[in-house]
Amino acid sequence: MNPVPGSPVRIEGFLDPRLSRWLWLVKWLLAVPHYIVLFFLWIAFFFVTVVAFFAILFTGRYPASLFDFNVGVMRWNWRVAYYAHTALGTDRYPPFTLAEVADYPAHFDVARPERLSRGLVLVKWWLLAIPQYIVVGMFVGDWGWGDPDHWHGGGLVPFLSLVAVVVLAFTGRYPVHLFDFLLGLARWVARVAVYAALMTDVYPPFRLDMGPRGTPPPMTGTETAEPGR
Repeated sequence: MNPVPGSPVRIEGFLDPRLSRWLWLVKWLLAVPHYIVLFFLWIAFFFVTVVAFFAILFTGRYPASLFDFNVGVMRWNWRVAYYAHTALGTDRYPPFTLAEVADYPAHFDVARPERLSRGLVLVKWWLLAIPQYIVVGMFVGDWGWGDPDHWHGGGLVPFLSLVAVVVLAFTGRYPVHLFDFLLGLARWVARVAVYAALMTDVYPPFRLDMGPRGTPPPMTGTETAEPGR
C-alpha cells in the first residue's frame, strides 16, 4: 500500500539481510536494561504530556523541548520493540539514546506542528480516539507503547511476530511479506499513540501503510524532524 500522505509520523524499519536463527529466543532478556530505563522514561512521558496538555489548552502550542523529549521516548521504545518483540528485524543492539541514530535500522520521528487546536486537546485523547483504541487493542493485545516491559500476547502483532521468527528458525529466512505487514501494524499503532499523546491534530487513518519506509513528516519552520536514511 502507498504511504499515508501528510502524516506527521514517520516510522521505519529495515530488515537485516542476515538474521540469527535463534537469537530471538533471548532478545527479550538482552533488552531488560532498556526496559528498566523505559519504565522511568514512560513515567516522565506521562508528566510531560500533562504539562503539554495545559500548554496547548492556554497557548495552542506544544513546547518544543517537551515535544522533542516525548518523540525521543517513543523513538527509543520503537528501536527496542523492533529489536526484541514487535518485528525482531535486526540483531543489532539498540542504542541508549533519545536521539535519532542515522545508521540504526529502525527510525521514528514526528513533525512538530506550529499550532494545535485548544478545543481538540480536551477530547481527542479519549473520546475521539476510542475507535482507534479498539482496533489497536486487537493489534497489540496486552502490550502497548506505554507498557514496553509487559508483553503477554493475545494480539495480532505478537502472534505474527512469533510466526515470523519460527519461520526464520526453520528456514533461515525472515518472510518479507510478513515483515511488511508487521511494519504496517506498528505504523498504525504509532500514529494512534502520537495522536493520543496530543502531539498532532491529524486523526490517524484507518489503513495500513506497509513496507519498511514511511512518509517523511511534512516540515514547517518550527519542526525539527530529521530525514531518514
